Amino acid sequence: MAQTLLEKWRNSAYSEEQDQKKLQELWNDYFEKEKGIYEKLLKNPDEVVTGTVAELAKKYKVSQMIMTGFLDGINDSLKNPNPIETMEADTEVNLGFDKELLYKNMVAAGADWLYKLPQWNAIFSEEKQQELYKEQKASQTIRKEAKVYPNDPCPCGSGKKYKKCCGRNK
Repeated sequence: MAQTLLEKWRNSAYSEEQDQKKLQELWNDYFEKEKGIYEKLLKNPDEVVTGTVAELAKKYKVSQMIMTGFLDGINDSLKNPNPIETMEADTEVNLGFDKELLYKNMVAAGADWLYKLPQWNAIFSEEKQQELYKEQKASQTIRKEAKVYPNDPCPCGSGKKYKKCCGRNK
């Protein structure tokens, strides 16, 4: 069975057998083209761009492989996700993204070359960008509950030591 576009993209972009220098070149090329696509999309963020994978690749002057990688990356930020697992060159796709979600996903990916694009300034105020940034960072923070030791006051608020209250062996 023939590989889907997504399988071909992932096999080349995440290949462990491929020469590291070639892999780095692939990613550098991808990031530069990805940035260019986002610059265009963010100029008119409410327009839902649609077309086949092949048409969008042509529109943004990238290969179908690069467009496939782009579609894979933006899919979690779309209002209506594309069928990326099964898409082919003639599959109809859309780029209708949720602006806040896209910004947060760029922050989560550590893609400062994307979430710091000047086009965001026309979409969100500086304060809103900072708020979205902080929300995303806080959502990734793991908070550990403080350990309660036997002689600590019981967290239930009884005033007793933990070992004499909720920490008693039953």
